[in-house]
Amino acid sequence: MLKMQDVSKVYRTDLIETHALRNFSLEVKSGQFVAVSGPSGSGKTTFLNVAGLLETFDTGIYELDGQDVSRLSDDARSRMRNEKIGFIFQSFNLIPDLDVYDNVDVPLRYRRMKAAERNQRITKALELVGLASRTKHMPSQLSGGQQQRVAIARAIAGDPALILADEPTGNLDSLMARQVMDLLEQINEMGTTIILVTHDPELARRAQRNIHVVDGLVIDSAPYERRLGADERAGAGGSMPA
Repeated sequence: MLKMQDVSKVYRTDLIETHALRNFSLEVKSGQFVAVSGPSGSGKTTFLNVAGLLETFDTGIYELDGQDVSRLSDDARSRMRNEKIGFIFQSFNLIPDLDVYDNVDVPLRYRRMKAAERNQRITKALELVGLASRTKHMPSQLSGGQQQRVAIARAIAGDPALILADEPTGNLDSLMARQVMDLLEQINEMGTTIILVTHDPELARRAQRNIHVVDGLVIDSAPYERRLGADERAGAGGSMPA
């Protein structure tokens, strides 16, 4: 699904060069759930931005779903990003003046889907995250956990091959964080590849692999033997609230 080989990214000003990624090499297979951790400033967010085609890179090779993205035009990158990648952010990034339904609808409109298909996708996504009864609610009427579930619905409504999640539980309490992780695991079990950036070792242990990044380099990439079992998750946080 994702393959980076010796990717480097340098931010330059008149006086300073900051090497955000240094010969960054990583391969993520289709259907994997990967957690990325590391200290602040280690390059995790830069990696996600490059992986999500939000930023270009300076040297190296990046293949997404078998395609060399460095050869794509800006328009082709935008299409690929919209069709193949779903994003989940720590701050939810919902549009405050739009209700739940319309927030999920925004990226689908860019794909010029017909209204009937968009409605089917939005309804299915909101049912999956447990918010089918709140389609007309505004973001301000929802809890933090509910807002993040709207963001997840927006990410999955386009049926992406890859979801990139940047600290998606960072603004949530521990119970809501576990419930969001339960939902991400469910989505992954349906076949979607997920790359999750997190500072929380408990959440990282629930992924299939943990990638440790320091100073723009992959220091360690090892699989965990298992995720937490369903009984352990239930004991840790219970089921998702309405």
